[in-house]
Amino acid sequence: VQLQASGGGLVQPGGSLRLSCAASARTLNGNTVGWYRQAPSKEREFVAAITWRSGSTRYADSVKGRFTISRDSAQKKVYLQMNSLKAEDTAVYYCAVGDNYYFTRIYGWGQGTLVTVSS
Repeated sequence: VQLQASGGGLVQPGGSLRLSCAASARTLNGNTVGWYRQAPSKEREFVAAITWRSGSTRYADSVKGRFTISRDSAQKKVYLQMNSLKAEDTAVYYCAVGDNYYFTRIYGWGQGTLVTVSS
């Protein structure tokens, strides 16, 4: 499994960022791609997921209404559009591929991209 995450950076509170996760067709087909994040001194937590075949989505309550996960079949990428960012969204964001959008089994992780929300 090879996943390539990108798009992190520094943004002010209330701002937006879009993360990208690129993968091969073999990795994506029939699986679910999602985002997790890990803030300093905290455990990694689920953020959002999308099933590659149907496009069904699931979000953590903390990001509902602010974050949107989507997929681009032609580009073989999954995006996480993050709006109305808050300081508490600061974390390293990891993309992951798993068996379903509850990630009963996680097959692999990307390398992580840092998102810092600060004025």
